[in-house]
Amino acid sequence: MKTTLLVPVLNEIEGMKKIMPLVKREWVDQVIILDGNSTDGTIEYARSQGYTVVIQKKPGLRKGYEEAWKHITGDIVITFSPDGNSIPELIPPLIEKMKEGYDMVIVSRYAKGAKSYDDDIITGFGNWMFTSLINLVFAAHYTDAMVIYRAYKKDLMARLELDKDSSFDFEEKLFRTKISWEPLLSMRAAKRRLKIGEIPGDEPARLGGQRKLKIFQWGAAFLTEVIKERFTP
Repeated sequence: MKTTLLVPVLNEIEGMKKIMPLVKREWVDQVIILDGNSTDGTIEYARSQGYTVVIQKKPGLRKGYEEAWKHITGDIVITFSPDGNSIPELIPPLIEKMKEGYDMVIVSRYAKGAKSYDDDIITGFGNWMFTSLINLVFAAHYTDAMVIYRAYKKDLMARLELDKDSSFDFEEKLFRTKISWEPLLSMRAAKRRLKIGEIPGDEPARLGGQRKLKIFQWGAAFLTEVIKERFTP
């Protein structure tokens, strides 16, 4: 079972320099830096370290994932944030958990023994609300349905139709924004009754750069997504 670490970045030079040296090369079979057209030296630094760099052509993290997917050689994909929010040392236990036969394992910020040090009142409430709503609507048992830090089988993109614009077009056009696919991945994995696991993992405060979160636009889009998905066979 080969593993690819997929690292999306956009102007994260400070985090890249502090976090990526902590990721040991022997932990995974492949590292891909997915860059959203950084201008702060992130691309040059990544290349100088010998990482494979994919520079996305279309805006939005979801589109970046799609463009990176053809470069992935692993059977398992770990999406990892180098801005300090994702703890590198949790990569080996995350992989070990996947080896138990899970389709997806989430590094939960809200599982027992874990805490988010990056949340404020609004983001903490939003993450709790959406996770609770997904659990209620799709009979799931997540403690964290929204986080980027997770491992899942590469073929879930196609199996859950995450690569189809029709899964996202309505809410993205309605709220004039681009959203990622983690919430929908959580919803559809629960609907399909896939084997889902979690491990606890703190979320440290981010290092440098700017938070990309669009609280109200994304919140409205995700809520629409839950409602739409509830009534989609």
